[in-house]
Amino acid sequence: MAEGSASSETGTVEPVELLDGPVWRARADAHRARVERWTLPHRERRRRHEAHPVMDFLFTYYSLRPVRLEEWHPGPGVALRDAEEFLDRPGYVRDGDGLRLDPAQLPERLGSTAEFVRALLVATASRPPRLGCFGLHEWAMVYRTDAPRHGAVPLRLGAAGTDAVVEQLPIHCTHHDAFRFFTVAARPLNALTPERADQAEHEQPGCLHATMDLYKWAYKLAPVTPSELLADCFALAVDVRELDMRASPYDLADLGYPPVRIETPAGRAEYARAQAGFAERAAPLRSRLVAVCDELAVTI
Repeated sequence: MAEGSASSETGTVEPVELLDGPVWRARADAHRARVERWTLPHRERRRRHEAHPVMDFLFTYYSLRPVRLEEWHPGPGVALRDAEEFLDRPGYVRDGDGLRLDPAQLPERLGSTAEFVRALLVATASRPPRLGCFGLHEWAMVYRTDAPRHGAVPLRLGAAGTDAVVEQLPIHCTHHDAFRFFTVAARPLNALTPERADQAEHEQPGCLHATMDLYKWAYKLAPVTPSELLADCFALAVDVRELDMRASPYDLADLGYPPVRIETPAGRAEYARAQAGFAERAAPLRSRLVAVCDELAVTI
């Protein structure tokens, strides 16, 4: 392993870490092994045509294919020896004894994506976390409907009991992509009407969906996002998704997900504690993604 340099478009010389083949292949193998904990069971379920109400969301709502999640990228500032296969990937160029990712060789649209993502993440980080939503977005998605999103899974409190919780507790969902799945009857009950156009005005770090979306922004910025950061965001999204569904109206105990009973004061307190913990875990990942956006801003 050695240090080299690469010239940027501004004429400055930027340090490049040069990794020998065994070193970067070990990193790539470690990354693949880490994410296969989730991708291999997902593939097996698909082979059996078996739905999973908790985990499928991470591979369907989020559109990155498992093979792409498993693929390793070093990110900028790293050159790889003995890595000819990377020439088949967009953005990789020769640099002395190795190959490295040159963001300037990537499509210009990635720059506009980075601009949007950066503005959203910085705005989100500027706000204190709101911890009083209690996951009611999932309840609002089944309010007064005969066709819940996970129709094969029973509701813990039944339809009438679920509707009563929605009517008794205040709903304050700030996330557009959760709000848009509210039933027609539930939409007027929300304190806000978040739209795509005003997303940056509403998102806040306590929102479980905003935290899960760090994974989406990580892969939207690929291949500039180092794969270790991508995997960190995915691992957090997995944990958040579990809370999201444990606090939902569905009975998932038989799948190994004991309920967080947000219809009770104790359950709401449990939810808020977990929500605060996820906001704390998300903060450094959000900062790292902002740095990726900044890398793109000066090179594309």
